[in-house]
This record gives sequence, C-alpha cells and structure tokens, in this order.
Amino acid sequence: MARPHRTSRHRAVSALLVAALGLGAGAVAAPSAVAAQPAAGAPAFGATASALDGFRLADITAGDGVVLKTDVFTPPAGTPGADAQGRYPVVVQPASWGQNDLEYVAQGHRFAAAGYVVVTYTVRGFWGSGGEVDVAGPKDVADISTVIDWALAHTPADPDRVGMVGLSLGGGLTLLGAAFDARIKAVASLSGWADLTDALYSGQTRHTQAATRLATIEGLTGRKSPEFATALDDLFADRDLPEVVKWANVRSPATYLDRINAHGTAVYLANGWSDSFFNPGQMTDFYRKLTVPKRLELRPGDHASQEFTGLLGFSNDTWDGARAWLDHYLKGTGGSRTGVDLEVRPTGAHEAYPDWSSVGSRTEQLSFGETSTVRGDRSSGASGGVVLLSGLVDQWLRQPPTALVPLLDRDAAAVRQTRPYRQGLPVRGAVRVRTTVTASAPQGTAVAYLYDTDALGVGRLVAHAPQSWSGRPAGQPFPLDVTLFPTAYDLPAGHRLTLVLGTHDEMYGGETPKGSTVTFGPAEVSLPVR
Repeated sequence: MARPHRTSRHRAVSALLVAALGLGAGAVAAPSAVAAQPAAGAPAFGATASALDGFRLADITAGDGVVLKTDVFTPPAGTPGADAQGRYPVVVQPASWGQNDLEYVAQGHRFAAAGYVVVTYTVRGFWGSGGEVDVAGPKDVADISTVIDWALAHTPADPDRVGMVGLSLGGGLTLLGAAFDARIKAVASLSGWADLTDALYSGQTRHTQAATRLATIEGLTGRKSPEFATALDDLFADRDLPEVVKWANVRSPATYLDRINAHGTAVYLANGWSDSFFNPGQMTDFYRKLTVPKRLELRPGDHASQEFTGLLGFSNDTWDGARAWLDHYLKGTGGSRTGVDLEVRPTGAHEAYPDWSSVGSRTEQLSFGETSTVRGDRSSGASGGVVLLSGLVDQWLRQPPTALVPLLDRDAAAVRQTRPYRQGLPVRGAVRVRTTVTASAPQGTAVAYLYDTDALGVGRLVAHAPQSWSGRPAGQPFPLDVTLFPTAYDLPAGHRLTLVLGTHDEMYGGETPKGSTVTFGPAEVSLPVR
C-alpha cells in the first residue's frame, strides 16, 4: 500500500528529524554504504528513503484495520551481527506521547549501524496513524505484537532476538510489551511509567497540572477515544475516581508484574528525579519487585529531558545505556550491568548499588514537637515546581524549586527546622513524614516539602509529595503519613533541613476547602541516608 501524503506540519517535522539523522550519521561509523535490499513484499523506498541509507517508510495494518505509520531501518550489507540466515536482532520503538514515527530517526540510524533492524511507529490515534488514542490500553498492547509480526515477515529480523526501546508513552508500552509478548527478550523504558494510577493519583491526590499538560499535547496531534475522554474529564472534575483508577490500572505494567517475571524479560529503566509526569517512587517500587535481570538509572531532570540530546543523534548516557543493555541481552556482547545507578543532586556524582534496598544504609530520625494551625487551601510560598520546567532547570542549572524560608506564610503552612549539619548529610531514598492532623472539614490535602536551607534562609527543594484524606470526623485528630518522592541529595555542610507542611500546591488538585483550618501536630521524619 502506498504511504498517504503527509501534512505540511508532518513534513516540517520530517525535515528537522532528517537533519538530525545527518548529525547522528556523523556520530556513528556505518560499516557499509550499500543499503540492504528490502524483504519480499515490503513497501518500496520513497523519495525520503532514497536519501537515507537503509531507511524506508511503511504502513502496518492492525487486526482491527487501523493503519500504523512506520519507519524501518535495516543494517547496511555486511554489518556484523547477523546469524547464519542473515537475520539481525530487531528493536521495536513506539513513539512517545504526541509524537510520530520520525521521532527516533537519529537513534534508528545508530541502532541500524550497530547491527539492528529497527521498526519505529506512531502509536494509534496520533498524527497519521489511524484509530483513537488508547493510552497504552489493550489495543495499543495488541499493536506491539502486530508490529513484531510484521517485522519478522518483512525485514531480516531474528525471531529469537526481539527487543523494545521507548520514551514516555513508548516507555510504558515497552514494559507492557514485556508482559504480553513472550518473544520480547529485553526492553529499555526511558522516562516511562510502571504504575499509571500512582503517576496520576499518588497520595490519593489528583495530579491535575501534569494531566492538563498531557491533555494539551494530545489535543495538538491526537484523537481521544471516548474512554480516555471520560477518564480525563472525571479526573479533572474529581468524580468517579474509582473508575479512573480502574482505567489506569489496566494501563499499568505493575498490574502485570507476574507476567514480566515469568517471561524473564531483561528490563532497563531510566527516569528523572523530578519527572513531573511519572514520579520516581512508582519506578523504584516496580524495580524492587522485578525478579528478572534489571537495571535502574535515576538522574536529575524532568520528563524526557535527559534523553533529548540522544534524539538528535548525539552520544547520550541514557540512550547509550539502553543500547548497551540490548547489546548484552540480544547480541551477547559487552557486560551485563545490573543494579542501580544514581546521579546525586546537586553535585552530579554517580553512585552504584547492587539493588534499591542498598541505597539507604541507615535511617536518621528527626522529631519536631510544635503544633501549628493553618488556613486551608492557601499558598504558603512552598512549591513542588512547574510541570516540565522545574526538573529541567534542576538538570541543567542544578537549581531545584527555591523558597525563601523566612518569608513563607506561617498562616498557610507549618515550618520546622533542624540545626545546621556541620558535616552535611547524604539523603538517599524516600523520606517519610508522620504527623497528626486535626481538620475542620472531613476531607483535605497535605503537601510535605523538605528543603535544603542555607545560612541566608534560601531553601532548595530536596523532595516533596502530597497526601489527601477523606471521611474524617471534623475536629478529631488522626495520624497522617506522607512518603516523599525518592531522591539522592547531598546536603552541604552548615545547611539545615526544613520541613514544610501546607495544604495548597498548584501541581495538584487539592481537597482542602477554602476557609477551613488544618492543625498539624508534632512530626516525626525518617531520613534514609548513606
């Protein structure tokens, strides 16, 4: 089937990414200038393909008739890595949220030059692919197997060496592929998710700012399914949340953890400490429960920010790590680097651990005896940041969200501080806060922040998290536990830790009614440290 004419917007993106391919080509030495011939029955090269070695466009028809727009890279003739039948390992790459099949064109070239068949595709409902956005639902999962079937039939792909790499939505799909298609031997999930429910509703709190950004991106290039539209509307309206949770659980790789472990698929996970869509807590929990060969890398950055330069074809730690992972489990080359690798904030130092439980070697306890009453749903000046921006600033400028601690509104938040740490403190893992709450309304939200505070009172955010409650008798105290998102942070010598407990943050859909009051009692803080 001939590929339909692309829109002018798509052609503009194509031109940019083809330019990126040129950059990537300079970064990789191709073994041969002779392009491999397409397999019998494969679509012929188009005008774009004629300018690119081993690159062609294809349409793949799913079982329900939806057409997926696809890019295919084949290794140049003579590239090492083929088996006796001339077959190469194959890498399937679903595009990320709102993007198209040309997103990975530079990486596709690099993989092909290294001896991989690469098939990247626009996920259904986006850009030129047919259907409606399924958000990693059953139709998207079925499409993974359809693409693998097509690759085995139309390219020199080895059925015994199948892998997946994906970014964002593609990262979630790679993990679901590992659960539902036993042919997949290794996957690399980059800025993906393991638990979509936790990503959208951790601490029983709606992550409305992140959901708004996702909806905005989808509105530009996608077509919502009725099911997705309903789930999104209900999340924003704070209604039928059990149904939203059910919808998200179906789309969570963590739901199918037993399948992944049974298949033995080797799993590589890479995420950012400040990923404002998919918090690192749901990834560390997923990693701990995997029993397959596994690796977890966490670095400063926001959603998909650490992978960006790799999309332009430049050497990139995350993409290089993903390829090394596939090299080992699909090609048998290189060493298998399992375990955990952390880039520490704000120093940039790297630390390696055999597993997540080894990250924090001990726990320090802090006790604060004060009691503070604050006004509900009022900003104190403390903040978890801005979606897609704050983590990027932290990555590039080593500057996390900042607050002037002496100027925080004490009528809107409880503020408690330690003495200065003369030798600093290496915080590693998820900080836990336990306090008591007495509220004038039966429902509410607390947001806990931990700041690194210098002698001038400038506080730099170490970690934070929300936690909501409902159905509590007004005026009666109850215990509240808040588990902050994990981090690796070195508190400098002479700095204090500041705990802030508030009820309002623009990142979240809080439940504390305006005009109500919340009293925070004494607090205990468990600090995992190295």
